[in-house]
Amino acid sequence: MDKATQDTPMIQKVIAVLWPSFLTSGVATILFFTAFDPQLIVSVSGYGEITRLGGYTIGFFLFWMLTSISCLLTCYFQRPCDPK
Repeated sequence: MDKATQDTPMIQKVIAVLWPSFLTSGVATILFFTAFDPQLIVSVSGYGEITRLGGYTIGFFLFWMLTSISCLLTCYFQRPCDPK
């Protein structure tokens, strides 16, 4: 590892993953639920009743998890390989 990567505090690395994924998941939630009704999705899937706000919340956190994984993998794969 280079010196700049070693000197970066852990909280800064965590925020570098969570902040962009938070913003992206907000946009994804807006775009997705503009086209699809969360109550209709839940009723078709057979999970029972849910409020629209509950559907928006679950959708947001699912999008946040997906985009966090994507950001985390991007940070992981941008590290240089060890020379052999």
